[in-house]
Amino acid sequence: MGKIAFRSRVGVVLLICLALLAVLILVSLAVGTRSLTPEEILTGLTSQRKTAASIIIWRMRMPRTVLAIVVGAALAVAGVVMQGLTRNPLAEPGILGVNAGASLAVVLSLSVLGVGDVDGYLWFAFAGAALAAVLVQLMARRSADAGPARLVLAGVALGASLHAITGTITMYDAKAFESYRFWVVGSLEDRDASLLTWLWPFLAVGLLLALASGLTLNALALGEEQARALGVSPARVRGLALISITLLCGASTAAVGPISFVGLVVPQVLRLALGADQRRLLLVSLVAGPVLLLAADVVGRVLIRPDEMEAGIVTAFIGGPVLLAMVIRRSEAGAQ
Repeated sequence: MGKIAFRSRVGVVLLICLALLAVLILVSLAVGTRSLTPEEILTGLTSQRKTAASIIIWRMRMPRTVLAIVVGAALAVAGVVMQGLTRNPLAEPGILGVNAGASLAVVLSLSVLGVGDVDGYLWFAFAGAALAAVLVQLMARRSADAGPARLVLAGVALGASLHAITGTITMYDAKAFESYRFWVVGSLEDRDASLLTWLWPFLAVGLLLALASGLTLNALALGEEQARALGVSPARVRGLALISITLLCGASTAAVGPISFVGLVVPQVLRLALGADQRRLLLVSLVAGPVLLLAADVVGRVLIRPDEMEAGIVTAFIGGPVLLAMVIRRSEAGAQ
């Protein structure tokens, strides 16, 4: 009976997230510099004629909405994998230095190569994120296994070093800083459908690896000795998890810039509702992540109209208090 009740709880949470996502998709299509009525949205989606509503929806808001859904799912799933890998509920994807690697690569492409638009430095951002993740793994591997604590320390150390280099370059290159500062806050604005063309293979592979790792991450949560006794190789689990995190975070960061806290907040909220089973967390985070990022994007569009507040700033406003509450809660639990 308890197992059936728990499964029904998973179903309820999933249905709630799906309902919220459906509402947010409609709101995302409606809200912007020019608001659209439900009738205009329906006509714009179904009409064969090129009306003003159809152009706004298909060329501007639909690609942005789909990108928010894809990136939100990627960051949330990566957060679940990261917390399961490090066995640290406060961990989030940026802790591996992925964001720092992408940021340095973007600044170098702007400053050294003179790249001036988003399409130009996408691949540099992805390469920088991937290289940072590989370096973290190499730094952590003094032996055949890289423990979670060592992995986190290596990521924090490398991230701090890369951010210092990035800050030094932007300090002396005002032109590079002007372009970089709009990317680094994390935004879905002015992103077109072509991003999805190159984004989906990386995200598809990353999501498949992440979803397939649920059972092995559950075993790893019991401890490395227990995992080995169950026939699970900790080194192999960490390797596949790192590949998954690199693909998901690297592609997402390259496309929209560093967006923090999605990978922290979503797993935490779901863990309170669903428990610690990584398989259920991974499944529901596929929908809960898009809910958070799309909500942040919509709020950013209406908060300071007619201007926009970037989604990365909105998620920081949401995630900051959540992180503080988690730290206080853990401190109180440790004091008891």
